[in-house]
Amino acid sequence: MTSTQSSQSSQPKISHSMAAVNGQKQRFWMPEIASYFVAGGAAGAASRTVVSPLERLKIIQQVQPRTSDGQYKGVWRSLVRMWKEEGFRGFMRGNGINCLRIVPYSAVQFTTYEQLKKWFTAYGTKELDTPKRLASGALAGITSVCATYPLDLVRSRLSIATASIPLQAKQALPSSSVMATSGAKQALASAYHTSSSSLNQTVSKRAELTMVGMTLKVMREEGGVPGLYRGLVTTAVGVAPYVGINFATYEALRGVVTPPGKNNVARKLACGAIAGSISQTLTYPFDVLRRKMQVTGMADGGLGYHYNGAFDALRSIIRTEGVRGLYRGLWPNLLKVAPSIATSFFTYELVKELLVTP
Repeated sequence: MTSTQSSQSSQPKISHSMAAVNGQKQRFWMPEIASYFVAGGAAGAASRTVVSPLERLKIIQQVQPRTSDGQYKGVWRSLVRMWKEEGFRGFMRGNGINCLRIVPYSAVQFTTYEQLKKWFTAYGTKELDTPKRLASGALAGITSVCATYPLDLVRSRLSIATASIPLQAKQALPSSSVMATSGAKQALASAYHTSSSSLNQTVSKRAELTMVGMTLKVMREEGGVPGLYRGLVTTAVGVAPYVGINFATYEALRGVVTPPGKNNVARKLACGAIAGSISQTLTYPFDVLRRKMQVTGMADGGLGYHYNGAFDALRSIIRTEGVRGLYRGLWPNLLKVAPSIATSFFTYELVKELLVTP
């Protein structure tokens, strides 16, 4: 009788304590996820805006024709040329849609990474080792890519649409050789249209150089919504190891470079810069393939190539340019990645701390 009463009296206490624990988890859980999401979005916007000119230059160098006379060569010369031809707007070309893409992309990535770490460690009951960090980062990268890929493709198109690569190719053709054969005239007519339609072409070009205009153009000319996902598989394959290595390297460096008592801003930024440079260098060929696949469908880009898939693009690049072609634009990209990743991690931790700390 006593034991029965004791068990009966203990049940309400247990259920009450469990309810209290669940209530604490519920109150803590939602604000925590929100802090990850907001901090991740802020980190993405800050990091990409800082390096917008280098981001656009990287894309141009990746996709420009190898034999074009108007190639963008050299980081400083290309940036000066970009400024002379397009001004400050040229530096920021595509950054609006880039931020529109990177805010949800970064928010989803950081949030997914944090949640997957908890899941892999059974919410703190298991050790968080390097393989778990790599897996968490890889899955977080794939999730964020799938969620925001159309914005990335449109941003890539906008970045190269106003670059003067096709114009240089057109100017390089002498008028006498153009008039010599009907084949040459037909090629120019199909690529650049005739002079009688130049006004309409200019108006339509201006309309296409917007986020909405370029999105509609891709859907209209490349098979509807599926056209917005051209190169998704290649991108996911490249992003998975990049994000995994990035997160794992950063957290490993934090344990060495920022021990207790030496957790200053410079050390945090250094960890992000080193982690970003390592991960980007190791996975850069995937990034080149991604850009090639994203712009291969541009009918009026004047880029001079078309691929039937990622493996076809890989074979073609190695055959025509060698392995070096898989690393085109790496130098300006490393100049971009170091400050970008450093800013991203620093901003994320700063904003998350401000949101979580009462």
